[in-house]
Amino acid sequence: MATDYDAPRKTDDDLNEDSLEELKSRRNDKSASVDVDETEQADGFELPGADLSGEELAITVIPRQADEFTCSKCFLVHHRSQLAKEVGGLPVCTECVA
Repeated sequence: MATDYDAPRKTDDDLNEDSLEELKSRRNDKSASVDVDETEQADGFELPGADLSGEELAITVIPRQADEFTCSKCFLVHHRSQLAKEVGGLPVCTECVA
């Protein structure tokens, strides 16, 4: 947005008058109220423990690659560069070691 720095500035009195006139016009304007149907608004919320057995997921599962490992602590798949150590022959990532 461009700003014209050479334009005359409004004084505090001008700003107060503008805002009073604006408030008066808003008071007379009744169309500003919003009619919200509570049942339509509640349809978008998912409650914890809701039955999602009929839902289908649209994601692609990619198998673990040769340069990745599954952390034995957090069970997340990480790249080999994040391997911190092995405990009992099981890999542990750098985030779980810290």
